[in-house]
Amino acid sequence: MRPNLLKKKIADGVRCLGGWVAIPSPYATEVYAAQGWDYVTLDMQHGALDLNDVVPMLQAIDSGSDATPMVRVPWNDPAYIMRVLDAGAYGIICPMINTKAEAEALVRAGRYPPLGERSFGPFRAAQYGGADYWQHANDEVLLFAMIETRQAVSNLEEILSVKGLNGVYIGPSDLSLSMGKTPTLDPAEQDVLMAMDIILKKTRQWGHIAGVHTDGPRTAHKRFEEGFQMCTVLNDVRLLAAAAANAVREARGQGAAAQAKTY
Repeated sequence: MRPNLLKKKIADGVRCLGGWVAIPSPYATEVYAAQGWDYVTLDMQHGALDLNDVVPMLQAIDSGSDATPMVRVPWNDPAYIMRVLDAGAYGIICPMINTKAEAEALVRAGRYPPLGERSFGPFRAAQYGGADYWQHANDEVLLFAMIETRQAVSNLEEILSVKGLNGVYIGPSDLSLSMGKTPTLDPAEQDVLMAMDIILKKTRQWGHIAGVHTDGPRTAHKRFEEGFQMCTVLNDVRLLAAAAANAVREARGQGAAAQAKTY
C-alpha cells in the first residue's frame, strides 16, 4: 500500500502544514494542492462540496502533489466516512466528537474488522493506494476527532483512550463559541487558550497527533512552537479573497495589505 506521507512526516518530527479546500473545483484543487502543503483536506462540512465532488478532487490532489489527501466529513455518519475512504481519502477529520461513544463510532466506521466495522469496497482507494490496500488501511489511514466543545474537553481522556483513533484536531472557532466567546481561529481569551493547551498536552501524552486550524502563517508558527504537529492555514476561499483584495488595494495605491476575513 502507498504509505501515508503525513503519518510518516509527523513520526519523523516534521511540522506539517495543511491546506483546506471549500471550492468544489478539481482544477482549482489541483493548482492549490501543488503549492507545497503536507496535506490537503476537502471540507464537506462547511465547504460547498458534496459526494459527487470528492472523487475528482481527490484525483486532482494526487495528480500534481505529494500532499496527503484528507476529508472533513459533514458529520459522524458511517455512510460519509466509509464512502470517502473508499474514494481514496487517507485521513478523516470528523467534527463535533464530544464523547467516548462518538469516538468509538468514528473508529467503527473508519477501520476494517476486527478493529472496526468498515464495509469492504475500496473502489478508488485500491487504485490510489495499491492492491494490498485493505491489508494495511487500518495502519495507514488517519482518523482525527475534532475537539471543539466544552463537553469534548471534559471527556478528552476517554476520547483519547479509544483504540484506533490517531489524533485530535481543534476547531478554535467552535471551541470559542461553546465557551461563550466570539468565534475566532486565533483566540485571545484565557479560558479558551487554557482549554487548547489542555487538549494539546493530553493528546501528546497519549502519543496521538495534535492538529489545529489557524487564521494564517503567524498563528500557525505560534501553534507549532506550542507543540502542535499539524496546522491548517485558513482555506482556499479565504486565501483567494485575501490575495485578490491585496492586489486591488496595491494596484489602487491604498496602502497596507488587507487581512483575510476568517471563520
